[in-house]
Parts: sequence; structure tokens; C-alpha cells
Amino acid sequence: MNVTIYEYPKCGTCRNAKKWLDEHNVKYEAIHIVDEPPHAETLKKLHQKSGLELKAFFNTSGKKYRELDLKNKRKAMSEQEQYELLASDGMLIKRPIVTDGKTVTLGFKEDQFQANWA
Repeated sequence: MNVTIYEYPKCGTCRNAKKWLDEHNVKYEAIHIVDEPPHAETLKKLHQKSGLELKAFFNTSGKKYRELDLKNKRKAMSEQEQYELLASDGMLIKRPIVTDGKTVTLGFKEDQFQANWA
């Protein structure tokens, strides 16, 4: 299983996710989500495979999200516009994103990781 984790190294949730993966001997490629944010097309594929609402991909508690007033502006945007906005700034993206190309998880919940990555 080839696992990719889009993460921000200073993020505690990302560190917890990587620690869990390490403890469970899950090999992964770590991609710095701010230095190398996923492209809009990649985000679209991740979103479609996740089964989650697109809103879930936004870091709604982040400073940038609040500064841009995305709580209100996002509703008027098309999905494509939202993918492009997310791709433009990794700090807008909920993290970590973990995927093996088939399954996608957002954030870190131990039970979710156990079900998907153990």
C-alpha cells in the first residue's frame, strides 16, 4: 500500500497522524502541504474519493480562512473555484490528508486511521 500524507510539519494533528502511521508500520510519503499544495485536479479526485462534503477540505479554524471570510464567500463559489482556491494556499486545506489512491481521510481520528490504515 503506497500511502501519501499531505501535512504541515508544525501542525500537532499532523504529527499525531504520522506518529500513528509510524507506530503501525505504515510506510508513507510525506508532502509539505504549504510548500507543495495539491493541484486543483488532485483535490477534486481526493474529494470525490473521500465521500465528504467539499467544505470538509477547508481548514475552517485557520486564520487564512477567517481573513478571507470564506465562511460566507465559499457558498457562492463553484466547486472548481473552491478547488483552485484550496490549491492556491496549503494553509486553507484541512490537514493531514492521507490517501492510498483509493481511500482518503482528513484530519486525525484514531478510530478512522485504525479502520483505514491498519
